[in-house]
Amino acid sequence: MAETTDIIEFKDQQEAYAILGDRDAFLQIMQEDFSCRMVSRGNSIAVTGAEVDVAAVRTLIGELLFCHRQGMRLTTHEVHYGARMVRTGRTEELHDLHFEVLLVTAKGREVRAKTVGQRDYLAAIRRNAVTLGVGPAGTGKTYLAVVMAVAALRNREVSRIILTRPAVEAGEHLGFLPGDLTEKINPYLRPLYDALQDILGTEGYQKMMSRQLIEVAPLAYMRGRTLEDAFVILDEAQNTTGAQMKMFLTRLGFGSRMVVTGDLEQVDLPRGTVSGLRQACQILRGVKGVSVVRLEPVDIIRHEVVTRIVEAYGVWEKRREKHDGDHDRKRAGKS
Repeated sequence: MAETTDIIEFKDQQEAYAILGDRDAFLQIMQEDFSCRMVSRGNSIAVTGAEVDVAAVRTLIGELLFCHRQGMRLTTHEVHYGARMVRTGRTEELHDLHFEVLLVTAKGREVRAKTVGQRDYLAAIRRNAVTLGVGPAGTGKTYLAVVMAVAALRNREVSRIILTRPAVEAGEHLGFLPGDLTEKINPYLRPLYDALQDILGTEGYQKMMSRQLIEVAPLAYMRGRTLEDAFVILDEAQNTTGAQMKMFLTRLGFGSRMVVTGDLEQVDLPRGTVSGLRQACQILRGVKGVSVVRLEPVDIIRHEVVTRIVEAYGVWEKRREKHDGDHDRKRAGKS
């Protein structure tokens, strides 16, 4: 196949560094994703390969430049994800991702959706009273829920944020931990606290806690309450039972929104107990005002190896289920 060479120019050395990465780390990723030879020369890069691949690299670099000029700090995620979107002909969707800024953190960092899956998740939260966000670790389910909660509070759409998690139901263990109720459940809600502190800063977070704008409550303590004018987040919901999930969802009051997050591949319930989140995803499909959003390994924002690990476990689980199913059918046939 005939090869072609394209020279892509950057505005200056700083821009070239931002797009190609420290020690050409991003350039190496692009070479692997598009099977092209790339050589950086000062403020330009020479791309050699099949015409279709060279054109795709130019398109990808154009999108990365757009992100950089919007003030985004590029990471390996933007490069890998951008390459995937360009290869599958979804460049326009990729371009649209980076327009909306959800909020600005205390440190001045702009928070945006980083994948199409995240964009759809955020849109579902805006449109619905209840959103079930299901997906593997690292897809931003919890962090983006907290972002939307803080944005709703700042915009005076709600008057408080309520955080809860089912892990605290093991009261006999929590009873041995020192401190009051909030201090006892702090370890279980650490991911939510981390997200709040990242968004608000330590001082802003402490002010909101002292003003009781953020409430922390064990899931069991939700029974009998009606949660009005609040943004409620139930994290790690894969570890709820069916009864707990029904109890929680029926706490919804006027002016409130609920976001339920969980990873159905990491259920810690006793064997034979059906996850309340899994059950809810089936029962509530198609119910008006409720949305079920499934994030995929492609939406993982952590180190690219995490995506490969999640995918490898997914393949292994499917093989195991098939093997167990075949084994059960053989035993049934013999009996």
